[in-house]
Amino acid sequence: MDLMQLFDMILHVDKMLDEVIKQYGTLAYFVLFAIIFCETAFVIFPFLPGDSLLFIAGAFSATGSLNVVIVITLFILASVLGNTANYWIGSLIGHKILEKNYGWLDKNALMKTHEFYEKHGGKTVVLARFIPIVRTFAPFVAGISEMTHKTFQTFNVLGALLWIFSLVLSGYFFGNIPFIRDHLNTIVLFGVGVAIIPVILGAVWKLISGFRRKR
Repeated sequence: MDLMQLFDMILHVDKMLDEVIKQYGTLAYFVLFAIIFCETAFVIFPFLPGDSLLFIAGAFSATGSLNVVIVITLFILASVLGNTANYWIGSLIGHKILEKNYGWLDKNALMKTHEFYEKHGGKTVVLARFIPIVRTFAPFVAGISEMTHKTFQTFNVLGALLWIFSLVLSGYFFGNIPFIRDHLNTIVLFGVGVAIIPVILGAVWKLISGFRRKR
């Protein structure tokens, strides 16, 4: 799959899902599960459709092409298990880095990150669910910073429930409204932009602030 095909898939998730349902039938549920699991479990797959897939799966459920109860259940399982796998990958890598005692590693900074996640990491894990790309990296960083597993799982499940129910049910009740269906690509791009732009602006502001302090 080249870059243009990937971009086309992200923008036309509705057509992709329609083809998957026609070609695979009930096996389409496993395809949906795999996409959400991979997007949340592996930091190399942040480009996979997440929000748009949930919304469109809800819209397809409203037409009877999918069962909304099965869709919601599988998506919750996929997102919780995906984040859990991502957390343990981060935890494993983090421990190996610490064991190697690299001179370039600032352990104090890592401990501060750990303290931040213990105090505010729960909100980060929940809010990250609604921000593409950040959603993929949040559990990984939580694992590296050694956020306790019990705390992580509490907010992991809460975030999954809020994310899945809000987007799937929004698609179920509003996804087949003619205006939304006809302008779905624009809505997807707008939603991604609204989620990502504040993150980018925040990162740029921190870089500028850091540069000013050094001067």
